[in-house]
Amino acid sequence: MSVVNAEGAHKFNLASGRRSAHKRGLQTDTKTPENDASINEVSGGKRLLLWLAALLVRTWGRTLRFQVDPKTYALLTYSDEPAAVVLWHNRLFLSAEFFRRYRFKRRVYGLVSASKDGAWLAAFYRMIGIYPVRGSSSNFGREAGKALIEVMRSGHDVGITPDGPRGPLYTVEPGVLVVTRRNHAPMVLLGGEFTRAWRLKSWDRFYIPWPFSRIIMHAAVLPAKKADGTKLSAEEVRDALLAVNPDLPEKK
Repeated sequence: MSVVNAEGAHKFNLASGRRSAHKRGLQTDTKTPENDASINEVSGGKRLLLWLAALLVRTWGRTLRFQVDPKTYALLTYSDEPAAVVLWHNRLFLSAEFFRRYRFKRRVYGLVSASKDGAWLAAFYRMIGIYPVRGSSSNFGREAGKALIEVMRSGHDVGITPDGPRGPLYTVEPGVLVVTRRNHAPMVLLGGEFTRAWRLKSWDRFYIPWPFSRIIMHAAVLPAKKADGTKLSAEEVRDALLAVNPDLPEKK
């Protein structure tokens, strides 16, 4: 899941005039540009494969035992206003269950490329309950950023993986915060502490929890601005997100 990511976010040009998502060549779950050749979609047998994969992920997720105390549950389900839901890229296996169990009061939209690779991810998102926002190939970062801002203004959540899609691991670039700053929106930081999990040798050391294993939930809600009126820095967001996501010790 790449939702708002560092590569796309720093390209946002928010000073330009606003247009509708349809005119900008963006596709969301509810608005689809007609005859837009730049938006790739998955069909036929590929959709069947994705459906099977989504079924596996959903079933796997339901075997996990999520441990959450009342205070953490209140933070995870915070819904006073549209929020940016933030998690590290290597926790994405948990995203379907995160959103199903704790973000059920609002739709969650995620940013997906308009490319052929993005078509697979967009179709998969829909199958696990995440609504994709897709940008045109020519000006993906800027236009998708505007679309996500409008999604939040329409009352929906957006998902953010600040170190996705290619890292470096556990980084938060300042551009990632543009959407929340523009909307004066809070961030709900999702944290998952694994008791048993495999770690892939990918750049993000991706976690795949053992079936029926326990996930200890952590969370934090960061306001749009600090008490003194200043904006949160990327480093402050990074520190807060690291604090709610303890890592398993690496095997030597």
